[in-house]
Amino acid sequence: MTSNPQNLRQNTARIRVRFAETDQMGIVYHSNYLIWMEVGRVELCRSLGIRYRDMERDDGVLLAVAEASCRYLSPARYDEEVDIRTWIESAHRRMIVFGYEMVDAATGAVLAKGETKHVFTGRDMKPARLPEKYMERFGIAKAV
Repeated sequence: MTSNPQNLRQNTARIRVRFAETDQMGIVYHSNYLIWMEVGRVELCRSLGIRYRDMERDDGVLLAVAEASCRYLSPARYDEEVDIRTWIESAHRRMIVFGYEMVDAATGAVLAKGETKHVFTGRDMKPARLPEKYMERFGIAKAV
């Protein structure tokens, strides 16, 4: 999991920690970071002009999660604002890897780092190639 701030295919989404996301110690429960990664991923795709819903509906392309990891560094707490920095770590016609950093918006402290690996599939959940019209937006070189 490496931060890639020079990557042009990146986005930052801001959320505010809800009470329901915390445990009895007032700290964000660990599984919520995976949900935040999804928020970041969807917003990154939107910033690239890709609406995931339309990709599924119009082209039958799904992004199946093959791997997910998260390294927790510092706790987030109720009512704090968190920036979800998301970027494309690598991509090719059959797979894409997103990188994430969840950052305390007030202090800049990195709260967690993560990565998700996705396989492009058809509606039948079998691996599929990404349609050409999405390749440039995801930063994938077209095959010659």
